[in-house]
Amino acid sequence: MADARSREQGAPEQPARSSVSLAQGLPSAQPPVEPKPPDVGPVQEVAGGVPAVLASIQHAWGEMGPIRGTQLLLQLNQKDGFDCPGCAWPDPDGERSVAEFCENGAKAVAEEGTQARVTPEFFRRYSVAELAQQPDLWLGKQGRLTHPMVLREDSTHYEPLSWDEAFALVAEELNALGSPDEACFYTSGRTSNEAAFLYQLFVRQFGTNNLPDCSNLCHESSGAALKETLGIGKGTVTLEDFEKAEAIFVIGQNPGTNHPRMLTSLQAAARRGCQIVSINPLPETGLNRFKHPQELIQLIGPGTAINRLWLPVRINGDVALLKGLGKALLEEEARRPGRVLDKQFIQQRTTGFEEYVQALRAVSWDEVVEQSGVAQEQIRAAAEILASSERIIFCWAMGLTQHQNAVANIQEIVNVALLRGSVGKPGAGLCPVRGHSNVQGDRTMGIVEKPSPAFLDSLQREFRFEPPRAHGLDTVATIRGMHEGKVKVLFALGGNFLSATPDTEFTAEALRRTRLTAHVSTKLNRAHLVHGRRALILPCLGRTERDVRASGAQFVTVENSMGVVHASRGAVEPASEHLRSEPDIVAGLARAVLGSKSQVDWQGLVEDYDRIRECISRVVPGFERFNPRVREPGGFYLPNGPREGHFTTPDSKAHFTVHPLPRIELGPGQLLMMTIRSHDQYNTTLYGLDDRYRGIRNGRRVVLLNPEDLRALGLTEGQVVDLTSHFRGETRVARRFVVVPYRIPRRCAATYFPETNVLVAIDNFAEKSRTPASKSVVISVTPSDGARS
Repeated sequence: MADARSREQGAPEQPARSSVSLAQGLPSAQPPVEPKPPDVGPVQEVAGGVPAVLASIQHAWGEMGPIRGTQLLLQLNQKDGFDCPGCAWPDPDGERSVAEFCENGAKAVAEEGTQARVTPEFFRRYSVAELAQQPDLWLGKQGRLTHPMVLREDSTHYEPLSWDEAFALVAEELNALGSPDEACFYTSGRTSNEAAFLYQLFVRQFGTNNLPDCSNLCHESSGAALKETLGIGKGTVTLEDFEKAEAIFVIGQNPGTNHPRMLTSLQAAARRGCQIVSINPLPETGLNRFKHPQELIQLIGPGTAINRLWLPVRINGDVALLKGLGKALLEEEARRPGRVLDKQFIQQRTTGFEEYVQALRAVSWDEVVEQSGVAQEQIRAAAEILASSERIIFCWAMGLTQHQNAVANIQEIVNVALLRGSVGKPGAGLCPVRGHSNVQGDRTMGIVEKPSPAFLDSLQREFRFEPPRAHGLDTVATIRGMHEGKVKVLFALGGNFLSATPDTEFTAEALRRTRLTAHVSTKLNRAHLVHGRRALILPCLGRTERDVRASGAQFVTVENSMGVVHASRGAVEPASEHLRSEPDIVAGLARAVLGSKSQVDWQGLVEDYDRIRECISRVVPGFERFNPRVREPGGFYLPNGPREGHFTTPDSKAHFTVHPLPRIELGPGQLLMMTIRSHDQYNTTLYGLDDRYRGIRNGRRVVLLNPEDLRALGLTEGQVVDLTSHFRGETRVARRFVVVPYRIPRRCAATYFPETNVLVAIDNFAEKSRTPASKSVVISVTPSDGARS
């Protein structure tokens, strides 16, 4: 990471956008500053174990009670149960454990299955302004929403209304627009396949492709990178491949917190001798050692060592490091011809190899080491593991996908995998580990702002209408559109739009300029408090709840990270008789908005979800005989050409790609910041205020810094500081964060989101994918009015 002067220098900076709301007198877009500093203790060396068991019980029984809590946990991720509303890590194809869940899965179920309720009386008691003064944790802990609610123009309080009135209000606003493109329809990754398919059908019959979704914020970069190089925007491995791999590289990912069930696969791999390499700026406890909570004898021992090697790459130094791995493999091939590179695979099944090699030779080892922050000896040690392993899996998450050069990050992984022929054979492949439980399925169902002509043609044949062909708006463009007055209505099917998106104050201003914001939700969140001229909260069934129609009990389906489509059946009575399922909400909305203009039997489709799946089977490739296949225990795999050894690019070959070495230039005193999750968090949902593995408790407004940087900046442990981001002459400020010395590379910093989303500029996004660059934020750190903790 170069110490060159910032590109911004020489241009006057604009006035700072403060973390205090810009709209005076309006509800705050951000949570209040914590009244006291967090407690900081030692970092834990082992993940899982007794603490994970106790945390699971505490959350499950505390929110749901012992009987209800145990009942739900025992049906979580079972073949005849419901899918976890948390991450998208796959379930075993064969026999499953009685307790097929992790600590964070238990927290997610407890959050949804809580017995606390947010009723109309609650909204009469608290104004929107009063609610906005509460922390996010408090908002979420108030319980499940029970009634549709409306915030009328110039009103201070939400009030109840009927479903028919809610649908009529949305229809009034949408049908008054000058163009369908003046509305945007956001989707959360929790939405089922059935709801997502109906939603995109409604939106396209309304006349727009404005279908931004949460994938725009996370793994859009993975999809763009893999589609170009392999022909499919998904991973190429199954869970069984982890049982056969000889080496697993985990890059830019913290599975111990974000995908804890992945640790079971990594533990089994490590025990049989698989070499696991972690590439990440922070040491993550789950990749150090792991105690499986269901192995009683393990609970008293040291746990299983997971990592064979950890490469502490600088933030956004991954392209340089991956080029270093490629250089080392090429040099080793020169020493041992025919024994390192898979020449037959490269010659017969790839293109672009010579150009890649030429570009790689133009990069010096000095550049690789400087930009990655990793010693050449460590990079060569990782390359030796690659060279000595025939079956290699590469995993990654948002540590790679949220940079300006995110697509390049992932395509450099592809390059290294292709050198070793590690795609399309057992025990090898590429594994983007996705976050929300059906984010991949939503995209498969057509939740995308740039649909393929083939998908639109299928939709046209099935439903006999002409879908819009012009590309729609992604999430960043949606925010821009609202801010510029071009988008006047935002309808969100799930999610916490305000807190999940970048540039919090800019986004808040954008939302306030709309005519209507409407959110389908299970619980209260900050997006309900920063709103358009009018606002709706539409409460829906959760994943845990029974969905019974006139034709009988229904189930929905989801697609996990590895392309398995399976059923999810709710287990308990709904939190309120006034809740509706997401498919039912979409159908009601479509009937009210489209009326006689639509020939779709919306009501008939949602009376029996098999009818929706029959439509899907005729529109979406891979879903033939959807109903009988998904009723098989565990569901079915979608076709995946690269996984099966057939690249689905136009020339039927995998593509090596060439990328420049990113130059990360920091001015004096500047750092590169990445946003991360705590252990008591899932996306924007907070379960508590602890980050147990990192030793941080009772608070979230912290900034993790290298001890040497503290000394260089004249800061001390526990000091209260303000963070200022710098992007193209603009500054944004987040106030009152506590300094925590941490094992992180020099000139790097880490903070929790969504608290520091305010620092991520709206125009700071990845090339091609337009994913916000939340892991590449240039900041400076200054004392906060001389305050100390």
